[in-house]
Amino acid sequence: MTIPTHDPPTPAGGPEPDSSGAGGGRDTDEPSKGGSFLGYLLRKLGGALTSMILVIVLGFFAFRMLPGDPVLKIAQERRMSPAQIAELRSQYGLDDPLVVQFWDYLVGIFTGELGESYVYRKPVSELIVDYLGPTLLLTATAAVIAITLGLWLGQLSAWRRNSPFDKLASSTSLVFWSVPTFWLGLILLMIFGGTLQWLPTGGMITPGLDPWSFAGIIDVITHLILPVITMVAVVYAQFLMVMRASLVEEMSEDYLTTARAKGLTEDEVRRKHAVPNALLPTVTVVFMHLGGLIAGAVTVEAVFSWPGLGKLTFEAISGPDLPLLQGTFVVFSAIIIVMNLAADIVYRFLDPRVRRA
Repeated sequence: MTIPTHDPPTPAGGPEPDSSGAGGGRDTDEPSKGGSFLGYLLRKLGGALTSMILVIVLGFFAFRMLPGDPVLKIAQERRMSPAQIAELRSQYGLDDPLVVQFWDYLVGIFTGELGESYVYRKPVSELIVDYLGPTLLLTATAAVIAITLGLWLGQLSAWRRNSPFDKLASSTSLVFWSVPTFWLGLILLMIFGGTLQWLPTGGMITPGLDPWSFAGIIDVITHLILPVITMVAVVYAQFLMVMRASLVEEMSEDYLTTARAKGLTEDEVRRKHAVPNALLPTVTVVFMHLGGLIAGAVTVEAVFSWPGLGKLTFEAISGPDLPLLQGTFVVFSAIIIVMNLAADIVYRFLDPRVRRA
């Protein structure tokens, strides 16, 4: 006896059975929806973790290739005997095998005990915490101004492309972009701090002032002006050029013609339609450069004697102060890696093409 079989009924509103015999009833032309956010995040976190591991390893071996012996330099400054030199080398662990030094370095990275500075005779982690605030103040101020100025001038230049304003804004930004940071800082220092004597020539605050008083806040702002101008001048051009190129590409799209046909003014078309779409390519540039801006503070802080991580690193190089160099290098690199990770995450939310990838 043969039991008849029947195809299951098609749910109401569901797809019709595939008559081709391929089965499944699935539309093969349906676009894929990409992976989940968790999978995307885990992939990016894995890449960031790999980069961080490479940074940690490089931070140990790279600085040991620098010329000069920190113990011998300390000995020259204090006129130490050979026995005292040997004792100091043992105290810093420099007479241990390289493998033992590397292990101690790794343990210090994960416990936050980054060793003691040869120059300052203080824990490196404590020095980094003390000097991080001024660096963040300087770089955050410069970043806000550079991003705002660059994106604003970039969208105006694109909307008025080939006009005198566009040519002037683009050429000026490229000139500043090509100027070495230390050279521009020294020029501003000599003109406004030396010749004209309008602004302070170095430091963060005049000695004796309370930084939280009104007079102290004004004094810090005046000390900020020259280093901030130096950092902004060599950075904002990147945002301007990327924004300009992206907006010029958007200006040829059909949706802008449709927006004009609806009666929107040119300013509304630019602000409500063109600029939001043109901002997508600039997000990665902005986040990536935020990390690089902090790392680039080394030159500016050294020129203007700004008491931040950059100046701390510059002074550590002359030692060489190995624990301090290792600590600042890892901190700078970690900031850049975190900013790149943030750029990837933000870009996924802004660009649907990334979510479908």
